[in-house]
Amino acid sequence: MSEFLLNALPLDGLFSVQHKRFEDDRGHFARLFCEGSLSAFGQAFHIRQINHSCTRARGSVRGLHYQNADAPEAKLITCLRGEVWDVAVDLRPDSETFLHWHAEHLRAGDGRSLLIPAGFAHGFQTLTDDAELLYLHSADYAPAHEGGLSVNDPRLAIAWPLPVNNLSARDASHPVLDEHFAGVRV
Repeated sequence: MSEFLLNALPLDGLFSVQHKRFEDDRGHFARLFCEGSLSAFGQAFHIRQINHSCTRARGSVRGLHYQNADAPEAKLITCLRGEVWDVAVDLRPDSETFLHWHAEHLRAGDGRSLLIPAGFAHGFQTLTDDAELLYLHSADYAPAHEGGLSVNDPRLAIAWPLPVNNLSARDASHPVLDEHFAGVRV
């Protein structure tokens, strides 16, 4: 039996990953990543970078970030502490769900991760103070190939569960979509 169960979400290529948890009187153990298991599910993912974030204040939003087609990147997101509302936006122009978004509620200890394919933007809102996320990336960070979308873009109409606050200056400057946005081809 695999240590993972992948559940397809409404956007093609987006998955919730349920980690099998082993418990005994000492505590618990769960494998957060296994390249072979994800490949067996048809989701090849090679880790190039691992990041960890801590966001102090409830209601804070980080994102929406993406890498363009010259530096495509998939992400596996796991909440280590607190709770977040994790959002993925499909930016693939040939996708039936182009510019649609989907959010998952992730909480520490729930045994779930969000597997976000290349060609998606990602962001999240903290639902608790001191929320921590672990990000596994399939590509090195390439600042010359990054982009961002406004978290309040009316065309996306993301229904954030709390009022948006504590945006960084960089995230607050991300543009709204216009007629020239062609998406991200991967």
